[in-house]
Amino acid sequence: MADTETLLETPLAGLHRELGGRMVGFAGYAMPVQYTAGIIAEHQACRTGAALFDVSHMGQAELRGEGAAAALERVTPAELQALKPGRQRYALLMNESGGITDDFMVANLGDRLFLVLNASRKAVDIEAIGAALPAGVTLVPRPDRALLALQGPGAEAILAKLAEGVAAMSFMGVLETPVAGVPALVTRSGYTGEDGYEIGIPAEGAEAVARALLAAGATPAGLGARDSLRLEAGLPLYGQDIDETTSPVEAALTFSLGKRRRMAWDFLGAERVREELDHGPKRLRVGILPDGRQPARAHTPIALGGATIGEVTSGGFGPSLNAPVAMGYVARDHAADGTGLELMVRGRAIPARIAPTPFVPHRYKRAAGATA
Repeated sequence: MADTETLLETPLAGLHRELGGRMVGFAGYAMPVQYTAGIIAEHQACRTGAALFDVSHMGQAELRGEGAAAALERVTPAELQALKPGRQRYALLMNESGGITDDFMVANLGDRLFLVLNASRKAVDIEAIGAALPAGVTLVPRPDRALLALQGPGAEAILAKLAEGVAAMSFMGVLETPVAGVPALVTRSGYTGEDGYEIGIPAEGAEAVARALLAAGATPAGLGARDSLRLEAGLPLYGQDIDETTSPVEAALTFSLGKRRRMAWDFLGAERVREELDHGPKRLRVGILPDGRQPARAHTPIALGGATIGEVTSGGFGPSLNAPVAMGYVARDHAADGTGLELMVRGRAIPARIAPTPFVPHRYKRAAGATA
């Protein structure tokens, strides 16, 4: 890991160290990989209660001006013009060759769109989006803001103690409301597969809000648990499972392609996406369950009958399953669920099989009063 003395810090750096966070370099920032309880305890706290993650290294930006949604649609196949105020959508930022520059979130705040970008890609994203905008539409980065993720089945009860209206929100809902007295933008979303919220706040209010959430019952959690949770949930990580060479079809992210967008094909990289939807891609992202206890990490070759047919992109131990899990790409003809494979770990063939994702069911609150 990079020397933390050369890294940027989030507004919560002091609190992380106070809580015993072990700091490592990630996307140019010093971030806690775990606290004193350890990754497995933090992971299980999210699955059974509520975990609090600092994700202030992520990029935040506002898109302002008449026709902002139509302008952003030039570079993403997401349906944004029909996105209602108070709602959020997952989107892919595309390049000319049909690859994925980044995956990001777009919220409609009525008078503007609000974007959350991956930390490692935020500078690239801002440049790419800005280059596609017409006169009168402006992208305004918001580095003055922090971002917290409160995740788990106990998240609603905890946040409801500190903010009004959050219990009535459904998955991908958006609400501007004070949290612990600090003005906040709250979305019911996250990156763990659990119900929960992401809370955007001014940087100067981040520590007060974080301390209030911890005092209300949240467990501090770091990058290690965040990674094991998203892997069990089958959620791709940019730079590992998707990148500028990967198409939405290969990555099994076609749900993010709007119906109207599939008819117009007027977004960057549409030609490749249309070709792969019509005729199939050469490879597909799949879930993989290794036999036994040996995890298969990123870049592990995937073999079938002695021939290499793909590669693991993310892999590790799934605490909720008490077993290893992985994701990777295999040739399309061998991508069916149940297909037996070998994972070549340190020269040894580990039996495995392709399995549907998520490995642990998502528990998003799809509608007020009901969890799905």
